[in-house]
Amino acid sequence: MRPPVSASPIKRISIEAGCISCQLCQDIAPAVFQVDEGADCVVKPDAAGHFGPLREDIEQAARDCPVEVIKIEQG
Repeated sequence: MRPPVSASPIKRISIEAGCISCQLCQDIAPAVFQVDEGADCVVKPDAAGHFGPLREDIEQAARDCPVEVIKIEQG
């Protein structure tokens, strides 16, 4: 299990190789993550506007990702 993310603002979210397209992240934070049928997860182009208000959901999506490919960069 991954340690909790610190209180620094979220600067960037990335998805590493290995996504299994389970759609869990999209279910948790649909304004930030998109998983099209048969495709890997992507961070939506306008997601940065949601980093502050949806921080808890984004962190939950990263913690709950079964293959741990969601990376949160803080700054």
